[in-house]
Amino acid sequence: MNLITTIIFDFDGTLADTATVIVDTMRRTFTDMGLPVPDEEDMRRTIGMKLLLALAKLGNLSDLQAVDATERYKRFFKEYAVDKVLLFPEVAQTLHGLQEKGIRMAIATSRNAESLETILANNDIAHCFEKIVSNSDNLAPKPEPEMVLTLLQRMGVGAGETLVVGDTTFDIEMGKRAGCRCCAVTWGNHDRETLASAGPDFYIDKFSELLTILDR
Repeated sequence: MNLITTIIFDFDGTLADTATVIVDTMRRTFTDMGLPVPDEEDMRRTIGMKLLLALAKLGNLSDLQAVDATERYKRFFKEYAVDKVLLFPEVAQTLHGLQEKGIRMAIATSRNAESLETILANNDIAHCFEKIVSNSDNLAPKPEPEMVLTLLQRMGVGAGETLVVGDTTFDIEMGKRAGCRCCAVTWGNHDRETLASAGPDFYIDKFSELLTILDR
């Protein structure tokens, strides 16, 4: 088995604790549109999906309504939520430890580039990532493999030496379809039982355990 030289991370629910602010922003969006607010657990289960698709699914929205909801959501998130996002425990320290080991790192996220860049800068970890693909790149959404395949191409690395790390089945399925090994984190938006349905190669219960996986 090839050594892991590269890690591609999901962002929301994997590196950063965004669930509460995402749900609050979704709630604000539906309220502002005069629509029923979906159940909180239903909203949490869509985190990781492309925003437009998540809002359309949650609100049973028409195409025009979904576009409207997405624009409102982005505005509300920028105004009220983006500066409230914090990293999960051990993330910053572990990312720096991975850099010291010479591990190359990237992000594949359904979040738009503007808010992602703001959060990375606010938490002083932007320098850890060599490449980023986001919703702003207009690639096929998770669980399609295009985001990972694009990163592999841009970084000049093979799937066999790459680990995809995420908190949802969307992330794990995306990575596996791209031919990568996958690690599920258990503190995010899908529980361990749900994650198991996607067949990850590894599970971690705290972020620093990534270093242990690399030493195997």
